[in-house]
Amino acid sequence: MKIIHRSQKILILLALALFICPAQGAINTISQGNTVFIGEEGLDISGATAPGSVDLGWWASGAAIATTSPDHQVTVSDTTNLYISPTEFGSRTGTWYWLPTNTPVFSVADPNLAIRVEDTTVNVDVTNAWVPTDDEIRFRIETNLIPIASRTGVAAVPVTIKVQDPSGATYSALTDNTGTSTSLVDFPLTTSPLFTAPIWDTGRRDQYSPGTYTIWVECNVNSMKDNYDQAGKTVSQKVTVQNQDHNPRITGNYPATPVKTTVKTTIPTTVKTTIAVTPTPAVTVTPETTLTTPVPVMTSEPAPATTTTAVPTTTYAPGFEGFLAVVSLGIALLVGLRKD
Repeated sequence: MKIIHRSQKILILLALALFICPAQGAINTISQGNTVFIGEEGLDISGATAPGSVDLGWWASGAAIATTSPDHQVTVSDTTNLYISPTEFGSRTGTWYWLPTNTPVFSVADPNLAIRVEDTTVNVDVTNAWVPTDDEIRFRIETNLIPIASRTGVAAVPVTIKVQDPSGATYSALTDNTGTSTSLVDFPLTTSPLFTAPIWDTGRRDQYSPGTYTIWVECNVNSMKDNYDQAGKTVSQKVTVQNQDHNPRITGNYPATPVKTTVKTTIPTTVKTTIAVTPTPAVTVTPETTLTTPVPVMTSEPAPATTTTAVPTTTYAPGFEGFLAVVSLGIALLVGLRKD
C-alpha cells in the first residue's frame, strides 16, 4: 500500500478547503452600493453590473433620475478593471447608475486624511509643538476612507504612518516604553477618528535623537495615492513635533533663568514704592499758602505799620517763634541772676 507523507496530506487538505470554502472578496471587489474613491484603479464592479462593457450615468443633485437623461455618462469597457479617474469622476461625486435601468452601482467620494500627535504622558495635543523627551506619543487619524472596510472580505483600511527623523530617515516601526515594536506600514483603520496606542517612547535616545520630526499618513489602496497624490486627500498634510529636553520657547539658562528673573522683579519694586511714598505727607503746602495770605492784608493798612512786622515773621519755619520765646526767657533769667 502506498504511504502518503505528511506534507502530501497538508496539500490535499488545502486543496479541499479551496473547494469547500467560498472565495473571499478582495479590496478591489465592489458590491452594489459600496463607496469607491477618486484615484482607485483596477476595481471589479462586474458583480454589481454585468461582465463586459456597460454604461454608467451620473445625475447632479436634485435631478429627476427617472424622467431625465444623465448629466454625465461614461462607458466602462471592462467591468473588472475600472479606474475612478480624477478627470472623469473628480467633480462628479455621489451615486453612479447602471444604464439604461438606472440601477445604483456605487457611490464616488473624494478621499481625505489627517493626522495629529498626542503626548499621552501629560494628555496634551503636541501637533506642530514641543514634546519633552521621555514622554510617550500616540497618533489620532481622521479620514472618510472607512467605507472601504465595508467591502466583502475587507476588515480594515490599510494606511501607512510616516515618521521622519531630523536626519531625513523614515521609520517603518516605532517602539514603546515596554520595548514593543509597532509597524507603521499597512496600519489598520476601522473607525474615524482612530487613536493608536502610545506606540512611541521618545525617551529611547539611542533610537530617537532630539530634534524636529515630520509626520504624515497616506493611503494607497488600489493605487489611489499614485493616481491622486494630493495633500489632505490620499496623503495627509505634514505635521511636526519637536522632541527635546526643555521647552524651546524658554531661552537662556534653563531652568535657572526664570528663578532669577522672578526675584529681581519682586524685591526692588516693593522697597522703592515704600520709601517714595513715606516723605510725601511731610512736605506740606500749608506754610506757602500762609505766606501769600498777609500780602493783601498789608495793602489795606496804613503804610508805616505794615512794613515792620510781616516780612520777618513769615520767613521763619513753623516752631521758630516758640524757640525765640525760650531764648528770650533764658536771657532774662541770666540777667536777673547776674544782678543778684
